[in-house]
Amino acid sequence: MSAHSGAKRRLGQPTLAMLPRISDSLSFLYMESVRIVQDDTGVCAQVESPRGTERVYLPAASLACVLLGPGTSITQPALATFARHGTSLVCVGAGGVRSYAGILPAQLTTEWLEHQARAWADEDERLRVAVRMYQHRFGTAPSGAGLAQLRGLEGQRVKALYRMLATKHGITRFRRNYDPAAWDDQDPVNLALSAANAALYGVVHAAVLALGCSPALGFIHSGTQMAFVYDIADLYKAKITIPLAFSLAGSMRPEREARMRLREEFRLYKLMSTIVPDVQRMIAPDVAQPSAQDGATDIVHLWDPDLGSLPAGVNYGDEAAGDVEIPW
Repeated sequence: MSAHSGAKRRLGQPTLAMLPRISDSLSFLYMESVRIVQDDTGVCAQVESPRGTERVYLPAASLACVLLGPGTSITQPALATFARHGTSLVCVGAGGVRSYAGILPAQLTTEWLEHQARAWADEDERLRVAVRMYQHRFGTAPSGAGLAQLRGLEGQRVKALYRMLATKHGITRFRRNYDPAAWDDQDPVNLALSAANAALYGVVHAAVLALGCSPALGFIHSGTQMAFVYDIADLYKAKITIPLAFSLAGSMRPEREARMRLREEFRLYKLMSTIVPDVQRMIAPDVAQPSAQDGATDIVHLWDPDLGSLPAGVNYGDEAAGDVEIPW
């Protein structure tokens, strides 16, 4: 093979440098009652008004996720553009009922999915990951504490945080309540907290997918396709969404204000650049993080139980056949 053809083959291979840089992305964009289409210029949101059709072009390549609220529709070409850029779409239903749809770029490496699956399948390692998650939320944890004790301590911590924030904002009584059947009857704090958590789940979901992990393989939560998303989102609620919700106790439009202010909170907290290393530290703290500078690292390998990863794109016919008689 000539040097020219070898260089051409290397350029055509997916590398870690080609993976989406989720930490460089904008966090999320929420839309409702619009039609999202692809035209000759790009992806835009259309809305009909007395002045005719108004268009707002969307930075598809820079968005981690798009939250599609009630009354939103999207065309297949626009959906394909988001898919090419690795942007996740999160459908948010009326009354806070949510359903999630994620888009995975085909060139993603499975390295971190494999770390996650190994840790999840091993009961001892799964317990260690769950303990690390609680320790991350506490800052520390009692030595030798089991999951039941950690759950109890976390419950006490959240109740204490609710009491402190209620006192700070002049709320005489607060109880966390999420009731989609009586959505409009909830108080502003609960409405703001539900809306903020929905946006947080969307952003975490986008980061988990961009890393190549499975949203379903949770270590504390289980039984839902979003279990791992809930695990990771819980790392940030006490610092971001809960204080934000209590600050909107007197708001007339708590859901809308929560989403608007949350984007600024994400920027100040640098959440997008925090989620990925946090996920990596939770599931495989001893594994060195891949560097975007490793541009020559191949993503696709062949698996061998004895030899480990082998290069793909190689014909192993002579080596594999050996002295075995081929029956045709």
